[in-house]
Amino acid sequence: MGEPVALIALALDAAVGWPDWLYRWIGHPVGGFARIIAACEARWNRAEYSDIRRRLGGIATLALLLAAGGGGGWLIASELHRFWPLIALAAFPALAQRSLYDHVLPVARALEDADLPAARAAVSRIVGRDVAGLGEAAIARAAIESLAESFCDGVTAPLFWLLALGLPGVWAYKAVNTADSLIGHPEPPLRAFGWAAARSDDLANLVPARLAGAVLCLAGGGGWRVMWCDCRRHASPNAGWPEAAMAGALGIRLAGPVWYDGVPHDKPWIGEGGQADAMTIRRALKIYRRACAILWAMAFLWAGALEVVWRG
Repeated sequence: MGEPVALIALALDAAVGWPDWLYRWIGHPVGGFARIIAACEARWNRAEYSDIRRRLGGIATLALLLAAGGGGGWLIASELHRFWPLIALAAFPALAQRSLYDHVLPVARALEDADLPAARAAVSRIVGRDVAGLGEAAIARAAIESLAESFCDGVTAPLFWLLALGLPGVWAYKAVNTADSLIGHPEPPLRAFGWAAARSDDLANLVPARLAGAVLCLAGGGGWRVMWCDCRRHASPNAGWPEAAMAGALGIRLAGPVWYDGVPHDKPWIGEGGQADAMTIRRALKIYRRACAILWAMAFLWAGALEVVWRG
């Protein structure tokens, strides 16, 4: 039958999220993936190993993660197939609608209060770049970039795989995405070991990233030309789509030069227009809320289509 598992999962995430008290009490499911990755990295990514051996170790790590995420999701779904609300309960931690909003909003509030130290501290929780020397425009730009990219990784892609492959699909995706975040880096010593994670994440986000960009353009009432022209300026084959869409919808520039661990990276600009500020973050959050509403509508239509197919 066409059970609205995705809709219930979206509603639970929006209403409850994963609050700090719950995280302190039981952690988060992706923490289990992180522990598997850490153990495998310590065993299979040693300095004395060749790149080929490290790459094979990374492939084995990814296989273990997929077995834990996808296999675990399949077992749970098999046991609970008659109780679909419990499947939704098992799926909603894979979504991050509320968490993402709750992490970006404090950046806007700190900038509105002209409190740059607080704004830097808030944005440091959602980006990996050096933030010590960032001014208002750079802080706002970093927050908006994270919002756009995480709209794909934290909302659109998990929902896509939940709708496509159910509970096994969403948790397999989260396993791959967590691996990419932790080890999918192009620099040594993770380049060879994280190769499988990075390539798998690129594949898993291929459709969701483009869907996320289109949804952001719809929610923002524009940005299509910038998305199409500038999406390939990003180093990632996928992240440029939602970032360029958000830049186009807001009429600003994103990306540009940044620093990581004290090393400058001269990234190309994405978009065109003025600088970002606290008000721009507020506008981006409004687009984000609308985009999430569009995804809700898509999940509703999907559930309706499944119901028609089942009854037919």
